[in-house]
Amino acid sequence: MIRALGTMSGTSVDGIDLAIIKTDGERIGAFGPAATLPYRPETRAAVLDLIDAGGEAPAERYAAIGRLVTEDHATAIAQFLAAHRIAPSHLALITFHGQTVLHRPERRLTVQLGNPQALADRLGLPVVGELRQADVAAGGQGAPIVPVYHAALARDLPQPVCFLNVGGVANLTWIDGERLIAFDVGPGNAPLDDWLRRHTGAAFDRDGALASAGRPDEARIAAALTHPFFVAPWPKSLDRNGFPRDVADGLSLADGAATLVAFSAAAVARAVEPLPAPPRRWLVCGGGRHNPALMAALTRRLAAPVEPVETLGLDGDAIEAQAMAFLGVRTLRGLPSTFPTTTGAPRPLLAGAVFRPRGTA
Repeated sequence: MIRALGTMSGTSVDGIDLAIIKTDGERIGAFGPAATLPYRPETRAAVLDLIDAGGEAPAERYAAIGRLVTEDHATAIAQFLAAHRIAPSHLALITFHGQTVLHRPERRLTVQLGNPQALADRLGLPVVGELRQADVAAGGQGAPIVPVYHAALARDLPQPVCFLNVGGVANLTWIDGERLIAFDVGPGNAPLDDWLRRHTGAAFDRDGALASAGRPDEARIAAALTHPFFVAPWPKSLDRNGFPRDVADGLSLADGAATLVAFSAAAVARAVEPLPAPPRRWLVCGGGRHNPALMAALTRRLAAPVEPVETLGLDGDAIEAQAMAFLGVRTLRGLPSTFPTTTGAPRPLLAGAVFRPRGTA
């Protein structure tokens, strides 16, 4: 068992998650501290603009924003360790996911901004980075990459069980003993966040207040569910901008929010159909579990209980960063983290590469 720090910033771009766990890459020995620290406003704005560009920005723009992302992660890691009085030497490694701004696995392309080698040099520690590239290069979807960690968390739970991660995109992990299936199920928080950002300037719908006040347009939801993504077989993954932005156009602010929340929940319900067996329980992590309107919509549309992962005593805000630490240790040990049934990779593959501080063995 070694101590590792994982970092993660998802497609919602709502901050940098950091978490420490003790693990051997197969079991979790202990959970350490966790936190979410913000990007600088200029970094977040630049990242969101780059996502909106959909791959049309010049290469130098990617490089410049990548430097901002790396700098913000280095600062966040230093602040986090100082706040918890942890010396860097007490960590075996750091996993740096970087910031996804483009994901086109059908073109064997995925872009996570940030420089793991620069971070390793600055922090003087091994850094595991480039977590999705090898999978995508081999023909896999490059996502989702955390199911192997979900399986470790579910080791002693009644099964089959589903972990549902609702970030900018929503994905599930179905676990039944040694069987592991995972795929993106559809839009998560991103459409609602973008709706709020375009119409009010707010970053998100706090406490689901706006969506709770509106009425979903079921006809629009049914039309949105005819998108080819929903009939495509798993494994499959989505770019943050994988769906048209006009699902709620023309609706009132509240009805648009309610429709986008209901669309996300309906996408999850549709994802149950191809599973080998329905899950006995849904455990929700990611920012979406903080939205009561979304949790209520999921409860209405799913047959099994829907619960935040906190019912297991877990920290739902920390799970993805913990998963990154877990993947980093697996990579260090030469253990695969992506599989044919989770990403569509042709064989089990390592998630990431190890970047050591220059001048060290």
